[in-house]
Amino acid sequence: MMRLILSLVFILLGLLGGVISEKILFEKLKKFVVWKKIPGSQILIQSLHRMPFIWSVLAGLYGAIIINRAEPEIADVLKKILTIVFLYSVTLVLARLTAGFVNLYLRRTDGLSASLLSNLAKVSVITLGTLILLQTIGVEITPLVTTLGVGGIAVGLALQDTLANLFSGFYLIVSNQVKTGDYVKLEDKYEGYITDITWRNTTIKELNNNVIIVPNSKLSTLIFTNYHLPVKEITLTMKVGVGYDSDLDEVERVTVEVAKEVMREVAPELIKNEPFIRFQNFGDSSIDFMVYIRVNEFFDQRMARHIFIKKLHKRYQQEGITIPFPIRELYMQDNGRNNGALKVGS
Repeated sequence: MMRLILSLVFILLGLLGGVISEKILFEKLKKFVVWKKIPGSQILIQSLHRMPFIWSVLAGLYGAIIINRAEPEIADVLKKILTIVFLYSVTLVLARLTAGFVNLYLRRTDGLSASLLSNLAKVSVITLGTLILLQTIGVEITPLVTTLGVGGIAVGLALQDTLANLFSGFYLIVSNQVKTGDYVKLEDKYEGYITDITWRNTTIKELNNNVIIVPNSKLSTLIFTNYHLPVKEITLTMKVGVGYDSDLDEVERVTVEVAKEVMREVAPELIKNEPFIRFQNFGDSSIDFMVYIRVNEFFDQRMARHIFIKKLHKRYQQEGITIPFPIRELYMQDNGRNNGALKVGS
């Protein structure tokens, strides 16, 4: 009877220790790592979520088994179960840590955040931990690995499409063709920012917040434009036309000044790449030229275009530079007599 009471005491102590460790000690640890700004602290906290409680309960149960002095066969089975749960929980913590630090490393080096790589790392750690766990409890893993290898061939044949997507996604990441955060345009005209690359598909978010799901195997065979390669910065080009009576030197000076103002608002860090214009041709009613402005990324060109049109229109009005609209001359004839020409806009 005394042993039963002591066993219950150990179980209750384990539960109490779990609550204390989870609600008090773990919370203090959270505040400490946030205050110290320890690198990777958030990953550590997420990896240890609920684990202090589980480990305390396991310790209480283990103590109860020892105190109770049950039959050796029953005690061995219970101890083995507790060992399996403990080792699996440790494996799960290591898997979470590995996946978290893989993501952290990729973000710091390449700005990449793909759940495919973190999930592969997590699965690898869990698989290795499971094999070690089986070896620890006395299960011979060599025949098991052989069986899994043979079975893996059959599974691979049955899951060809899934494996094709998996390896295509891995290839896209390793080859650095795309990464999360890149702005891409597919050959079927879909375009947007890549938000994630999973084991099966790539998620693309359009500017209107719609989400496009593209299988990795399809994306790897598509012709697409990555506007963030080789660098994010792009050149915004705009076509402008001025009247034939304009002073082209003055037009160039004014236009470049306006373009610099736009760059100071939209991309001040790129101001060393001075904007410029290049005259192109004599149009029907205007002398046409192209304006070249450097912006930070693909999306910024919308705002830059908006600001440039407003500022250029206002400045041209101040300087007396005209942006003509197309004009056509119609010659009216009546009974063979030429009544003159009538100019109309078109």
